[in-house]
Amino acid sequence: MATGHTDPQRRDRIIDATLDLIAEEGIARVSHRRIAARAGVPLGSMTYHFDGMDQLLREAFGRFTDRMVALFDAHLSAPADRAQARAAVADLVHAMSDGPRRDLVLTQELYTLAARRPEYRVLTHEWMRRSRVHLEKHFDPDTARQLDALIEGLTLHRALAREPHGRALTEEAVTRITAGGRSLPV
Repeated sequence: MATGHTDPQRRDRIIDATLDLIAEEGIARVSHRRIAARAGVPLGSMTYHFDGMDQLLREAFGRFTDRMVALFDAHLSAPADRAQARAAVADLVHAMSDGPRRDLVLTQELYTLAARRPEYRVLTHEWMRRSRVHLEKHFDPDTARQLDALIEGLTLHRALAREPHGRALTEEAVTRITAGGRSLPV
C-alpha cells in the first residue's frame, strides 16, 4: 500500500469508499475496517484523516449532496422562461429517477440518518436550501419549496414503481404546482 506521501488521493478514496459501501450494504454495515479495506488503505489512515465516523459520514454525505445540487444546477441554469423551467424540472425528475440506483439509495440512507440523528439534519437542510436556490431562479420561494418536495416524491415513485409513470404525468404535476405561483423575471 502507498504511504501518505505518495498517495495524495487517499482521503478522497476513503470518502468514495464510504459512499460505495453505504450504497451497496447500508449505513449499518459501514465500519472503519470495511472502509479501509474497500479504499485499499491501512486502517490507521481512517483516524489520521478523520476524527471519527461522524466526521467521515458528514464529509461523505456532503460530497454526495454537492453532486446532487450540481445536477439541479445543470438542469436549471439554462432555462430562459417559465415554460423552459417547467420542462427542466421534468427533465430533472426523470434524470434522477432513471439515474444510478446508487444515488437513490444514498439519498434514502441520508434521510434515514437525519431522521434518527438530528445533527445530520444540517446536511439535509443545506441540501434543500441549495436546491431551492436553483428553483428560485425561475419560481417564487413558496413554489420552489413545493417543487423541491414534488421532485423528491416523483423521483422516488418513478424509481421504485414496477411501472413508472411517464413524462406526461410529471409535466402535468409540475404545471399544476407552478400555475398559481408568482412569475419571476428570468
